Amino acid sequence: MLIKQPPDIRSSEITDRKLYFNRREFMQAAAGTAAVAAAGILGTEAILQAAQPAPHGRKLENVKPSPFSLDPSVEKSNKWEEITTYNNYYEFGIDKDSPSMKAHTLKPQPWTVAVEGECAKKAVWNLEDILKGQTLEDRIYRHRCVEAWSMIIPWVGFPLADFIKKCEPTSKAKFIEFTTLNDAKQMPGVHSPVLRWPYVEGLRLDEAMHPLTILTVGLYGEVIPNQNGAPLRLAVPWKYGFKHIKSIVKIKFTEKQPLNTWQESAPQEYGFYSNVNPSVDHPRWSQATERRIGEFLRRKTLMFNGYGDQVASLYNGMDLRRNY
Repeated sequence: MLIKQPPDIRSSEITDRKLYFNRREFMQAAAGTAAVAAAGILGTEAILQAAQPAPHGRKLENVKPSPFSLDPSVEKSNKWEEITTYNNYYEFGIDKDSPSMKAHTLKPQPWTVAVEGECAKKAVWNLEDILKGQTLEDRIYRHRCVEAWSMIIPWVGFPLADFIKKCEPTSKAKFIEFTTLNDAKQMPGVHSPVLRWPYVEGLRLDEAMHPLTILTVGLYGEVIPNQNGAPLRLAVPWKYGFKHIKSIVKIKFTEKQPLNTWQESAPQEYGFYSNVNPSVDHPRWSQATERRIGEFLRRKTLMFNGYGDQVASLYNGMDLRRNY
């Protein structure tokens, strides 16, 4: 169970010292007084200035607006420069700017995804076949990270449910497990023992089938950059960002709940469900507020990241403090 801590903890306590030694990140993650918030802004700006935004890629064709998108007049998307230079992707390093500087070594083409487990259509799919016949949509989503920062990201993707139906899961399939590429030649971060590789995530099958859950192939109408999970990643907008697994190479349908990477690494801090919940704190910091990248002031964290009307019914009868 997560243990509640005061919201004004020191920045050095926000992030695990074993994982982060970057002073800029300590400053960015801090919550509390205006002075600390200002230091966080400056730290974030330093990262954004030091990192190199992703080069713009091929425009995706026939992308239509999505009825599931946030209203862009109310929720302004973060800039390309922010989204592509400030994110977590430990396979390329543990600092927020590491992916932007090191992910050029990733080779997103050709790409295949193996489908295994409790389904009738076990196969190795080429990415082109996964995309064949799919209608791509602009999906402007809130993205909330467990470190208490957030963004608004204009993904391009399609419902994961569409692909699941093609795989024809059996009646035994209750969960779906995802695995990231694990290639030390392309991903220098996997030389580090900070996590057990490959990176694994999972969803309950009904969560995976929800229309908000998408497989993402683009950003701002272009092919998704390497540092953001090219060429295929998950987006589940009511869950914390570490659930949004990148560079997927395997999808497995299972009868039992899979063990996700962060749950295995630190079960006292990271659960299977990982729904955004302002009342359940990380053991070392509060989740009650967040700071939108590019903004000065903190804002209240929304239950289910603001998607409660759409997804709360998935968890009827569950203790969401225990099932964090």
